[in-house]
Amino acid sequence: MNAELDLGLERRIGKRSAAVIEKHLGITTVEELLNYFPRRYLTRGELTPISEIPRDEEVTLIARVLSSSTRTMRARRGSITDVVVSDDDGKAGLRVVGGTDYRGKVPGTLKISFFNGYRAKAELLQGRRALFSGKVTSFNGVLGLTNPDFHVLDEDPFSDGGQDPEKLAAMPIPVYPATAKLPSWKIQKVITTLLETVDLASLPDPVPPKVAEREKFLSLAQAYRLIHAPETAADWKRARERLRYHEALVLQSALARRRAQLASEEATARRPVADGVRAAFDRSLPFTLTDGQAAVGKTLAAELAQDTPMNRLLQGEVGSGKTVVALRAMLQVVDAGGQAALLAPTEVLAAQHYDSIRRTLGPLSRDGLLGGLAGPDGASVQVTLLTGSMPTAARKQAMLDAASGTAGIVIGTHALLSDNVSFYDLGLIVVDEQHRFGVEQRDALRAKARKPPHLLVMTATPIPRTVAMTVFGDLETSTLDELPKGRAPITTHLVGLSENPAWAGRIWARAREEIDAGHQVYVVCPKIGTDDDGDFSPGEAEPPGLESDDASRELASVAAVVEHLSTEPSLAGVPLAPLHGRQDPEVKSATMAGFVGNSVKLLVSTTVIEVGVDVHNATLMVILDADRFGISQLHQLRGRVGRGGLPGTCLLVTALEPAHPSRRRLEAVAATTDGFILSQEDLKLRREGDILGASQSGGRSTLKLLRVLEHEDVIARAREDAQDIVGKDPFLSSHPELADAINKYLNPEKEAFLERG
Repeated sequence: MNAELDLGLERRIGKRSAAVIEKHLGITTVEELLNYFPRRYLTRGELTPISEIPRDEEVTLIARVLSSSTRTMRARRGSITDVVVSDDDGKAGLRVVGGTDYRGKVPGTLKISFFNGYRAKAELLQGRRALFSGKVTSFNGVLGLTNPDFHVLDEDPFSDGGQDPEKLAAMPIPVYPATAKLPSWKIQKVITTLLETVDLASLPDPVPPKVAEREKFLSLAQAYRLIHAPETAADWKRARERLRYHEALVLQSALARRRAQLASEEATARRPVADGVRAAFDRSLPFTLTDGQAAVGKTLAAELAQDTPMNRLLQGEVGSGKTVVALRAMLQVVDAGGQAALLAPTEVLAAQHYDSIRRTLGPLSRDGLLGGLAGPDGASVQVTLLTGSMPTAARKQAMLDAASGTAGIVIGTHALLSDNVSFYDLGLIVVDEQHRFGVEQRDALRAKARKPPHLLVMTATPIPRTVAMTVFGDLETSTLDELPKGRAPITTHLVGLSENPAWAGRIWARAREEIDAGHQVYVVCPKIGTDDDGDFSPGEAEPPGLESDDASRELASVAAVVEHLSTEPSLAGVPLAPLHGRQDPEVKSATMAGFVGNSVKLLVSTTVIEVGVDVHNATLMVILDADRFGISQLHQLRGRVGRGGLPGTCLLVTALEPAHPSRRRLEAVAATTDGFILSQEDLKLRREGDILGASQSGGRSTLKLLRVLEHEDVIARAREDAQDIVGKDPFLSSHPELADAINKYLNPEKEAFLERG
């Protein structure tokens, strides 16, 4: 370990600055601040195009002051200074400041308001260039900033007064991820101090000299200096390239080392049995497996037969037959004397899997409580359901069946993770819709096996973290890209109420048309009741860490929508019912049975119907406040319609303005039904998530400079180097700097996530 990297910041930048950095950025050591890289770079001689500035985000931009005026507030004491800035450099000549009669191009403008802005009034004079940092908002279509931080570049405190003016104008300005209380240039000032006091030459370099020489990399010290304090654009680009590879190599070496350790672990081989339940099941199937199902099944059978744990992702569109493939794998494990556990995200889905699997198995499914019948060849398997809301006696019996080995297949929700649930010989874990579970939850189930169990995770839309791990090579991936016969296409439309308010009534008229044609309708809401604050009930939806136009906006709730639709003239006489996760299990079951049986024509639901619900007569889905859901959820939800050979329609309803960033998600879902394309778009919008941690989506990425979709070539080179290094030196004894970097960057808790992912 390197003592310099582990030093507390106060030792290098002073107590006062260290306290500010810790308070606003949560950074306490030299290494953490060195690795707090600029997000982008601005050039002093270039103004930021105002048309490209994102709304509702913290931004840093360079602009020129067009005009400044101060007025007294009427409602309270004090004044407001309004400054209009432009992205026009003035070289074409300005005839009217702040007007519309411009010579040359018409510049983009931004209105900036300062309350009691005495400093702004004094310093932001017409013609001056300044750096502004704040959150961009819009009012009546006009972009604005309120009370942003700023400093005037004509009097730049970071510039050397003796520098050549042209050289200074071309010098990049690093822009750091900032907070409202700590703007980018203050972070830059602190890091400038750090670079002057830290011993960069002593830092250990994880990149082997041969690799650095081959790639013509800067030294590590040069890279850190030039990424934070570049003199030219070429400087920071070379530094980024070097540090990006550095990061990729550390990650890839950790993955390679993890794979080597997994390869040395001993799982129980679950070999196929010629006359077992799986063979009987295959003979009883009333349809022929698709080529994709057969190929994936062959792969799974071979991996289950190995004495090293399988760790595979099965991705396939809704309705592609993933469950049949998983069931055949589970039966192979049961034939070999083991048990399989299927982890489902909701009780509704767990119950549906239980009913569906028993129905699919037919006489091969043995009822543990009643004795049941065996199949024609005497083969059978007991399928057991275990959920938190089951009656005490039934739950105890299910737990006993799992612990004794009587149950070959155990299907359940989070209840399976409980400490008092045990298995006789857990050989395979199947996780359905893996984006609904944190890695800790999956690991809790793995811990219930005697030996490392085989693991199969299934998804209809790979989420960002899964795509990232797939590209990094930690998960083996199988894809089912054929849809079984009878699946009809789904048409998705974006319904923007902001620009077309009259469409609000047309939605329900459209629903009535489907119902009058003999079909059924889903209406999906983001919350349950009008008294909710928008939080979702457990297991029903992703945390709403998605962009929101207005936290005070009243979201559609199941309770309010049911009340409204019961008086909607277009739906007069239509039987409708609510469904959500807080209802009693009996109510939920009765409601679903009514919808399946077609006595309920319109179902108003939360996302409990996201996966597994299979009603062939449902042809229309209306998703209200669709901007509150992620791409993966929207794709899953619409997969509930068009399942019975009838064309499906999905309406994504939003009140957001067309320019709002959240509309991009909806446009992406409306544009394609290809799950993998959507996962890539999701990755672009939300970033990779915490690749080596529990977080499943963007915003808290452990990746500093790597972006999975942009840098696959870097990742591929680093992976090849890492495999070569670890292959020759599994314990990295000849590469102590790399071993230390892995141990620091991937602490034991995070590295364990590599195995669990």
